[in-house]
Amino acid sequence: MNPSDFPNAIAFAFEAVGGIGAAAKVCNRSYQALNKWRLAASLPRTDYTGETQYATLLAIAAEQKGNAFDAAWLLHASTPQKAAA
Repeated sequence: MNPSDFPNAIAFAFEAVGGIGAAAKVCNRSYQALNKWRLAASLPRTDYTGETQYATLLAIAAEQKGNAFDAAWLLHASTPQKAAA
């Protein structure tokens, strides 16, 4: 699997663990919530502030599937872009 084959890093991470449904189970969140993350190309704010560890959970699950990636890479690649004021 190559991240450049996907529209964004979140879509790659979800596919690396087996799809949005599998990622939702890994993160203990709903399919709808993860679909919002995919569309926004970003994890929730809480992952960037250290309150949650979704990137780490996804990285561990992906490694178990043979599609390893680094959680720090996912956080960096999916950092929300602030709109210019």
